[in-house]
Amino acid sequence: MSLSHPALSTSKQLEPVAIEQEQHLARGSLQSLALMAMGVVFGDIGTSPLYAIKICFDPIHGIEMNEVSIFGAMSLIFWTLTLVVSVKYMLFVMRADNHGEGGILALLALALKNTKTNSTKAKILMALGVIGASLFYGESVLTPAISILSAVEGITVASESFSKYIIASTVLVVVLLFLLQEKGSVIVNKMFGPVMLLWFLVIAGMGAHEIMAYPQILLAMNPLYAMDFIVQHKAMAFAASGSIFLVITGVEVLYADMGHFGIQPIRYAWYAFVMPSLVLNYFGQGAMLINHPENIGNPFFSMAPENWVFCLVLFSVVATMIASQACISGAFSMTSQGIMLGFIPRMKLVHTSEKKIARIYVPFINWVLCLAVILSILGFQRSEHLAFAYGMAVSITMLMTSLLLAVVMRDVWKWPKWGIASIVCAFMVLDLSLFLSNTEKILEGGWFPLAIACVVYLLTMTWFQGRNLLREKTIDLGVNIEDFMASLLAHPPHRIEGTAIFFTSHIDFVPPAFLHNLKHNRVLHQRILFLKVSVWDVPRVADAQRISLREIHDNVFLVRAIFGFKETPDISRVMALLKEQHDLSCPLMTCSFFMARDSLVPREIPQMAMWRESIFIWMLQNSTRASDFFKIDSGRLIELGTKIEL
Repeated sequence: MSLSHPALSTSKQLEPVAIEQEQHLARGSLQSLALMAMGVVFGDIGTSPLYAIKICFDPIHGIEMNEVSIFGAMSLIFWTLTLVVSVKYMLFVMRADNHGEGGILALLALALKNTKTNSTKAKILMALGVIGASLFYGESVLTPAISILSAVEGITVASESFSKYIIASTVLVVVLLFLLQEKGSVIVNKMFGPVMLLWFLVIAGMGAHEIMAYPQILLAMNPLYAMDFIVQHKAMAFAASGSIFLVITGVEVLYADMGHFGIQPIRYAWYAFVMPSLVLNYFGQGAMLINHPENIGNPFFSMAPENWVFCLVLFSVVATMIASQACISGAFSMTSQGIMLGFIPRMKLVHTSEKKIARIYVPFINWVLCLAVILSILGFQRSEHLAFAYGMAVSITMLMTSLLLAVVMRDVWKWPKWGIASIVCAFMVLDLSLFLSNTEKILEGGWFPLAIACVVYLLTMTWFQGRNLLREKTIDLGVNIEDFMASLLAHPPHRIEGTAIFFTSHIDFVPPAFLHNLKHNRVLHQRILFLKVSVWDVPRVADAQRISLREIHDNVFLVRAIFGFKETPDISRVMALLKEQHDLSCPLMTCSFFMARDSLVPREIPQMAMWRESIFIWMLQNSTRASDFFKIDSGRLIELGTKIEL
């Protein structure tokens, strides 16, 4: 499997087909799609008011709270939302869609489109993309932890006596959230949009009520307040940036989920509703703190009337579960993409919906995330402590996005260099300032997502490099398929009825399973298909362009089945398309599928250390069997072992 279109040495006879993007967007009017986007796309960034201001002015780790710092912080919040989300992501990053799909891996595939596979540039770009993807897993752990914990902590505004139940209640909600993943969320998803619409109405109303008591706070929209705060209070502004950064957590989810709805509904929802609601709430919290500084312990819930605090806590828990759902689904989607692109070993994938917006459930990732979220809650105990970890993960991911976007601007969009330099430099100033403001929190929790990212990066790159070494070994030992079949069929062994389908990793060479079957069984089936499953750098492939077929000898066929990186290969579908498009009838009950089951022996090689070879072999042995991943009936499958020294 490869990020780029695999080259065929036999391409003069078996041409790769042109890819047509198959539309998988949700359907509806702009307004209805914007409503749906609120539930799927904006949950994370929409629940940031629960903790962002509280952490910004935290008496222990935050900045000193006074009227000057509040005006400066509000101005920084407004312009951070404007420059990072409204300008950078909405106007530029979301233009970098890979056939309608977004996300760091889709951006990586786009950046690699005009780059030679084994070049130094390709390796650097791949490292940037995988780093960003690895940090996204850290964000997928921290989002449920900090958002749900922040919501549950609101109960202490009603009574401090509830504080001893906060951790247990949060863990219970988290377990419930991950238990629901296996059931799918199709019915619940229909309610996500209306629930989040109500959430934004509520937080906007809460903020507007406080602003009416101190309307002068709206003057903080003037960027001079932010500039003056930075110039006059450099140390305080630097410290504030790390906390203010929390208002844009979830911005990568906007980009990753773009493929569900398209750019326009997301932009419409943001500019018309989501951003105004967030600004009203943040400025409302600022106004309240000026009038009632004693409410700094939990300014969000302190805006609610005392009799409504409990209801607001319950509503906040629901909203944060929706926000967490979007991030968890993003982790499932990224895992699926990583498997298809060759960065992650095969895992069991469960499709929980047949709707246009596909829902994937990955059991292994689900329970690893659940365990990591619970451990982070038990370890950090308070949302303030989790916030120190959160900013680091998001800031580095944003930095990787900017670097990859610069390559896309130059190599794909062909923008002038002066334009690229000015835009990217502006983005880099933002990203680096936010990143640097979070570096001081590495020892206070920032190490946690970095540790997760390091583990994920090590495993993904070990798997990717190991698969490449294995493929190179196969090619070195390979026998040209056309020459071999011509020689074999000149004096063929005994032919038996039926169709034999041999999976091959390279279209030009005889698959090991075929050689082993010939050596031990000394027979050939009447019809032979050599099947290569390719993954190309597009999200999806239309069925009309999925199959390429060429007959190299009488009843001996080379078949390529092409899938996008957001699809899951289904061999039964491939067989059906062979009949529909090429009049080649291969009923599954008459077919025998042959696969090689590799047994690897580590040895000293310069390309990979022995300990990494051992990790790769362990991952290979524990990955989901290819027959299960490709949905092949075990009764029709024959696996033949091969022993390979790396």
